[in-house]
Amino acid sequence: MAMGLGSGKGLKSEINVTPLVDVVLVLLIIFMVVTPLLQRGKDVTLPKATQVEGEGATNPLVVSVTVDKELWVENRRFDDDAFVAVVAQALKVAPGRRVLLKGDERLAFDDVRRVMRLAREAGAKSVALGVEAVAK
Repeated sequence: MAMGLGSGKGLKSEINVTPLVDVVLVLLIIFMVVTPLLQRGKDVTLPKATQVEGEGATNPLVVSVTVDKELWVENRRFDDDAFVAVVAQALKVAPGRRVLLKGDERLAFDDVRRVMRLAREAGAKSVALGVEAVAK
């Protein structure tokens, strides 16, 4: 009695990398789509600083001032009057919320100070300035 074992090739011991490549490409696409959404506020060029405080508040209200002197709260643009109303409403909901001001480094200090004054008019107790940390 002879047994038929098929062809003499046996088992293949090669690794099939196609599913691994598919998973990695899907993860790459997901991260490419999600990463820009994680940034809060308008994209501005922040001034550089060597001494930076740690983050105090866990969820600050992000206010951005572009080089064109446009006011943005999170991802929405406002004029001065609407800005004061929106910030006042946000601070009414969470009274201890900190305001993080991201001003473009090409702005004059008077422009940044004007926005700080508007935030104080809206009821902000503290306004932190956003900077980019550089190594010493």
